[in-house]
Amino acid sequence: MKIGILSCSPNCYSTRRLREAAEKRDHQVKVLNTLHFSIDLQEELPDLYYRTKILSHYDAVLPRIGASITYFGTAVVRQFEQMDVHCANSSIGIANSRDKLRSLQILSKHAIGIPRTTFVRDRRDVLPAIERVGGAPVIIKLLEGTQGVGVILADSNKIAEAIIETLHSTKQNVLIQKFIAESKGRDVRAFVVGDRVIAAMRRVAQGQEFRSNVHRGGLTEVVELDEEYEKVAVQSAQIMGLRVAGVDMLEGKDGPQVMEVNSSPGLEGIEGATGLDVAGAIIDYISAQVDFPEVDIRQRLTVSRGYGVAEIHVPKGSEYVGKTVAESGLREKDVNALTLRRVGTIIPNPRADRVLEAGDRLLCFGKLESMRVLVPKKTRRNRRPDVQKLVTTK
Repeated sequence: MKIGILSCSPNCYSTRRLREAAEKRDHQVKVLNTLHFSIDLQEELPDLYYRTKILSHYDAVLPRIGASITYFGTAVVRQFEQMDVHCANSSIGIANSRDKLRSLQILSKHAIGIPRTTFVRDRRDVLPAIERVGGAPVIIKLLEGTQGVGVILADSNKIAEAIIETLHSTKQNVLIQKFIAESKGRDVRAFVVGDRVIAAMRRVAQGQEFRSNVHRGGLTEVVELDEEYEKVAVQSAQIMGLRVAGVDMLEGKDGPQVMEVNSSPGLEGIEGATGLDVAGAIIDYISAQVDFPEVDIRQRLTVSRGYGVAEIHVPKGSEYVGKTVAESGLREKDVNALTLRRVGTIIPNPRADRVLEAGDRLLCFGKLESMRVLVPKKTRRNRRPDVQKLVTTK
């Protein structure tokens, strides 16, 4: 198998380990500088040039896209996708994870614990926003900071307000986030490959430093994750569209709180802490995927006129409650159920004798006209009581 590693740092630990692991398994491997690509587009012939020469065939690529080149890097990955080359991480997954606000917006729609977060621009909204997340101390984060850079702990509301206004004055976008006191100076990184956590470590800040990043001097120790933490880590990576990811979680009193999902997680800290061959696990996963790759159903299943993908809800009182998938009549309406989501659990390819319950959500592919009739009208969700009492009418 021929593998390309997209990296602007061929001598860094992670890139070297991935190359060594691929060579050890007798794969052909080459480190390709992401910035040396040219993207060519014409009808039915998306192509790539590397250092002015047409790129030879690769079976798979492993993107290691740095934050400073996200736009160009994701464009290169997207071009590989159009050329049907297997990409260990998707272009959309990388883009989603790189923007802290976007990633939290995506996760917030699901049953994933995240620190309460707010995003404002008007200076009059700053103090009310700080109060909504629980008041000082609060965490202030730059949207595109990495390795702990641009993360500030503010001890009082006034200090937080002053910091945010200063950052806004320099055209910086910032998040205001609840400080998880019980997890101060500690977090957990779960390394996800495919649909499982292959390694995990706890990072502990030193001295007065509250950031636990290894680049800020944090120490690492191996940790055995319980089932809840593993499940949240895998779901977070999948929701973000990543097959290889580092999921950073705080150990909150209410369970795991996801801070970030990293699309290019470093290997040095996790391999050093656990002694595991994480690089080898990534290469083995890529090798297994090349012959039987996943596809993006949004692109592949929506090219037929009048057909597409939609989610059908089964609300309380629905005529479908208590019926099996077969009895629902979906197949007769030219609709196929791909997955069934029930209380945070995903049931793939639900059997015909699966009985539907109130609250189920069916992800379906089929005739859009038929599915449009099946989708109930949207109803306004009840707001949380703690938010409702803050709402005033003008």
